[in-house]
Amino acid sequence: MKKRCVWVVIGVVLATLLLLGGAAFPLGKSAALAAPQVVKIGAIFPLTGPAAATGVKLKYAVEVAQEIINGAHPEIAIPLAKDAGLPGLGGAKVEFVFADHQANPEVAKSEAERLIQNEKVVALIGCYHSSCTKPASQVAERYGIPFVAGSSSSAALTERGLKWFTRIAPNDDMETKFFFDYLKFLNQKYNAGIKRVGVVFIDNEYGVHAAEMVQKWIETYKKDGFELVALVKYPTTVSNVDTEVQKVKAARLDAIFHASYIGDMTLFVKKYKELNVVPKAVLSYCGGFQDPQFVINLGKDAEYFAGSNATTPALFAKMDVVKKINDLYKAKSGVDIDGPTIEDFSSAMIIADAINRAGSTDPVKVLDVLKTATFDAPYFVSGKVKFDAKGQNEYSASVMVQVLGGKYEAVWPEEFKTAEAVPAFPAWSAR
Repeated sequence: MKKRCVWVVIGVVLATLLLLGGAAFPLGKSAALAAPQVVKIGAIFPLTGPAAATGVKLKYAVEVAQEIINGAHPEIAIPLAKDAGLPGLGGAKVEFVFADHQANPEVAKSEAERLIQNEKVVALIGCYHSSCTKPASQVAERYGIPFVAGSSSSAALTERGLKWFTRIAPNDDMETKFFFDYLKFLNQKYNAGIKRVGVVFIDNEYGVHAAEMVQKWIETYKKDGFELVALVKYPTTVSNVDTEVQKVKAARLDAIFHASYIGDMTLFVKKYKELNVVPKAVLSYCGGFQDPQFVINLGKDAEYFAGSNATTPALFAKMDVVKKINDLYKAKSGVDIDGPTIEDFSSAMIIADAINRAGSTDPVKVLDVLKTATFDAPYFVSGKVKFDAKGQNEYSASVMVQVLGGKYEAVWPEEFKTAEAVPAFPAWSAR
């Protein structure tokens, strides 16, 4: 009797498995190809250390992307907002697993390894600091998984011949040309008389490559009357910039190109005022100037500084998609989304979109989508993202913004402008 009961139980179990078609047990191709319930993607940012304030805001932006992807937001006209989850993977949810690189390249490398080995992430995004993106993306290359950088701008990152690396933000090469074209615009429209150019840059991957790009592009723009007369490098641990600003003053610069972070940029502006350095223009690469904390830190002394930016609150009235994304972001962060932040938001959306289009987390299939597709990105003035053979986004999202009346106004190109550019700094006493 007992044997008979055992055989009955076995029969019931086998019948159940057959009816389920193998779904209840990992047998055969149907189970092997089943869509995952959760897709894990690593996100590496400076959540502690000298750039923690920026890193936390980048984290908020990625959390907003996750909320848009996993929830239903048909009011936001971007891919993956309409339906909850990834439709290409049966509605699977996305989970961004955060790691803190502390602005330390070695930590970025070890955290990338931990996320891949222990957390089993299928892709990586990050790292804001180009010096941290470099080793972290090399880890992704070694493991053969996609890495989508948002706001890291060093031109060298896309010159390493990496297969698995892509980048959203314009690189320093593209930004430097953008800066010179803007100075030409100021000279042509306002007769600004800008000729003598100098670079102030931090001694890391980001700053050094920005300076190299100025040295490259000055050869092209000499015919327009520009000359490079100063390269002022400062250490990553700087706490006093007296010597550097004395060099800037002695060079009598018309325009300063700055490759600095928020703390450094604040130090320089205060010292410019103290030593009465009054250039005609100061243009900042992605970094300190773009952080709204710059205006909070400096008040009226922040006026007239300018730089490239992927977005600004002044554009929200013209770009409804950005405004709706910002509503979600501001509810989390308490501040408006800025250029580097929306670039890292974009990195989260683009990698999720690529996985969805691939219909798989297979890294080869995802990479094929990244390298061949054109992605809708209506939160950028370019409206789209497409990566070239080196992994660089071909479409620059930048506008030139200038602090005017305490706000970041778009001043160039003119089709996007929200205010008229001020072509030359007034005296500090006149602010």
